Amino acid sequence: MNEPGAPRRAALAFIFVTVVLDMLALGIAVPVLPKLVLAFESGDSVRAAAIYGVFGTTYAGMQFLFAPLLGALSDRFGRRPIVLLSNLGLGLDYVVMALAPTVAWLFAGRVVAGVCGASFATAGAYIADVTPPEKRAASYGWLSAAFGLGFVIGPALGGVLGSVDARLPFWCAGALSLANALYGFFVLPESLPPERRAGFVWRRANPWGALALLRQHPGVLGLAAVVFASAVAHEVNPSTFVLYTDHRYGWDSRTVGGALALVGVTSAFVGAWLVGATARTMGERRALLLGLACGAVGFAVQGLAPSGAVFFAGIPVVALWGLSGPAAQAILSERVHPEEQGRLQGALSSLQGVAFMIGPAVFTGTFAAAIATGDAWPGAPFLLAAAILAGTLALAARTFRG
Repeated sequence: MNEPGAPRRAALAFIFVTVVLDMLALGIAVPVLPKLVLAFESGDSVRAAAIYGVFGTTYAGMQFLFAPLLGALSDRFGRRPIVLLSNLGLGLDYVVMALAPTVAWLFAGRVVAGVCGASFATAGAYIADVTPPEKRAASYGWLSAAFGLGFVIGPALGGVLGSVDARLPFWCAGALSLANALYGFFVLPESLPPERRAGFVWRRANPWGALALLRQHPGVLGLAAVVFASAVAHEVNPSTFVLYTDHRYGWDSRTVGGALALVGVTSAFVGAWLVGATARTMGERRALLLGLACGAVGFAVQGLAPSGAVFFAGIPVVALWGLSGPAAQAILSERVHPEEQGRLQGALSSLQGVAFMIGPAVFTGTFAAAIATGDAWPGAPFLLAAAILAGTLALAARTFRG
């Protein structure tokens, strides 16, 4: 039974704050972690870059492996203990990273961060527990806004703190996560009553077992493929944004920072205010299709943009792509049973973990190939992302017809 009124709003507010602080803690480390690795490697940039790449792949790999486990555990024992233990684990992990004497310690920290960060699946299941179906798209939109807000503020704050001391951002991230765990211990109610909990079975608590769930309900597998393809396309920005804008438009760090801030702000605006209104007005299916279409058009504009100003103009168009993710999650949450919400969110997080592992290689490889053959199509990564979203749009439309 969904929690009504003020308790439900308070629970959603805590989940929102939790995701903001988690993403803030992750983002704070972004500007300083590569420099710390470089310092440990005595300034060897080639080796440091290789190690940092392993860090990123490992983090995504841990999400792939552990999101289904945490989702299944939350179906069995409730959402509250999983969310709180994950926050506690992240906080302690950042303390260890702040004290890390070697690269090996930093690597262990990224492993633990990937495991604890997989709790985002539990946050998605919590929303499904406490939100009626007709309001889930709006709630997932706020969750998306929390991601965007954390990504905007985190790196900026990390850069400021890192200018004081390279270890300070980790101490700050740890303090935020531990404070959030303590806050949640006193205010976060359980969302999944005992009578709605499922038994824990190991064969369903791994990526392959969780993905099997997607084949058990009509239309779920097709929409899960939409989520996966969208996650792959999403990697074009973190993988090639800086490289592309520097190569084609000669942007300096200040311009790149302003553009990325605009990406975060517009994405947060779409998630917080436009998703709910669009889903109410057009329905979740049309909101999903509209978002995918805007993403495809926006990336095509950026891939073909003859100037930096035109590229900038494409940013708000791409931001409207944010309509699709919350709509897809809302639709998917309605197609599985209440006791399967954790497994569903775990399976989706696993798919996204795979996408985050292969996406960077796909887009950086595309960019390298494009500029190595005469620089005729430097925007090839963004055009590829547009093509992926166009194909995803067709897949979503076909799934809905089916």
